[in-house]
Amino acid sequence: MADERAHAFTDDALGAHDAVALAALVRAGEVNPRELVAAAVARAGRIDGALLPVAHTSYDRPRISREGIGGPLWGVPTYLKDNVDLRGLPTAMGSEAFRARPARRNARFTDQFLATGLAVLGKTRLPEFGLNASTEFAAAQPVRNPWKPSHSSGASSGGSAALVASGVVPIAHANDGGGSIRIPAACCGLVGLKPTRGRLVVNAQGGKLPIDLVTDGVLTRSVRDTAAFFAAAERHHHNPKLPPLGLVEGPGARRLRIGLVVDSPIAKTDEPTCRAVEETAARLEAMGHRVEPATLPFGEEFSRDFLSYWGYIAWVIALTGRVMFDPSFRSDRLDGLTSGLRRRFQTEFPRTPGVLRRLRQAEAVYAGIFRDHDAILSPVLAHTAPPIGHLSPNVAFDELIERLLRYVAFTPVNNVTGGPGIALPTGEAPGGLPIGVHLSAAHGQERLLLELAFALEADRPWRRIQD
Repeated sequence: MADERAHAFTDDALGAHDAVALAALVRAGEVNPRELVAAAVARAGRIDGALLPVAHTSYDRPRISREGIGGPLWGVPTYLKDNVDLRGLPTAMGSEAFRARPARRNARFTDQFLATGLAVLGKTRLPEFGLNASTEFAAAQPVRNPWKPSHSSGASSGGSAALVASGVVPIAHANDGGGSIRIPAACCGLVGLKPTRGRLVVNAQGGKLPIDLVTDGVLTRSVRDTAAFFAAAERHHHNPKLPPLGLVEGPGARRLRIGLVVDSPIAKTDEPTCRAVEETAARLEAMGHRVEPATLPFGEEFSRDFLSYWGYIAWVIALTGRVMFDPSFRSDRLDGLTSGLRRRFQTEFPRTPGVLRRLRQAEAVYAGIFRDHDAILSPVLAHTAPPIGHLSPNVAFDELIERLLRYVAFTPVNNVTGGPGIALPTGEAPGGLPIGVHLSAAHGQERLLLELAFALEADRPWRRIQD
């Protein structure tokens, strides 16, 4: 079989280094940030036509902040996802329903992101309003997976995932309202931590919802990059309601009780993904952890309630788009998924009070899981990354929803409940696509997840796309 992989790794200032290594080189004076930016821009030019991950660029004026100068990740090039405001660049939300104009100011999270020292080169593509699990569009070309460009890069942070996995930058912004950090991490062979709700500053969109599903974070190729980002971000803002995270630098010493979940209550997991989860469980047992079967107490009613809430978000977008985004907004230009979710919510509107009540109660149910377990190991997704077109917004709505439910069968629990979860690239499907496994923990326990991630990475380093 011909090697389809598309990557930009080469012998330049970026090399194969992760963000931590590049920042150390900058501090030592062995490379300067301008060289790193130039290398990243050149790499983006090499893969953009094949993968199409970039929405807007600021290559002539990379965005940095005074607070970030000399910060832990100072000088490392990166991208923001195109659903957060960066002053001077549009925020198009992946939609053709309105004309995106340059933002007048940064979002609060953008300031926190820049405070780490990262230099932003532009913004990455996402599906319309981040509602899909594949970065595909009604009329535009999709973002493609660097490991296999005929397949999905995941979503909604699929553009960021493609840039990191292909080697353009070592780290990029992502956010997660139903799995949108962890899904593209699983599809593209990356590390993706969705933090506890409130760990970072409140997301501008998620904070306006009755239940805030959205948390920001990053996609990386190494656990230490993810750990370094969250430690640096905490220097800018620490939520006093959560235990401090600090800099996690390696595996923990504790032997843990880990619950093993292979199938979702709403979807059976495919064989390659089952194998990846079970092999990861065996590795954790070999490290001295106790792994035992567990059950997730979130079944069909939870799934239906989450879908209803997703429809509520689409309905609000359609109803308030002229105020929320731009006066040019037109709801008749929304894609098939957004429009279908909106219509579905309108037919289910009387269920809304019960939906909100049950979703709010899910947090206590989630907390109960961790009375008997320190962590839960599961798949990220019920099957491997699908081919382009399988989750297109042009698929008939009812069929598309069934496909999404059979695919995204694990990750929404952490969004509704606010608990942390991390995707790790421990598996490989026939044909070479990465497979991600998922670890969840109690609120505020990102340190435990990062320590487990460090242990798995040290035991068997992740595959490299350039090998």
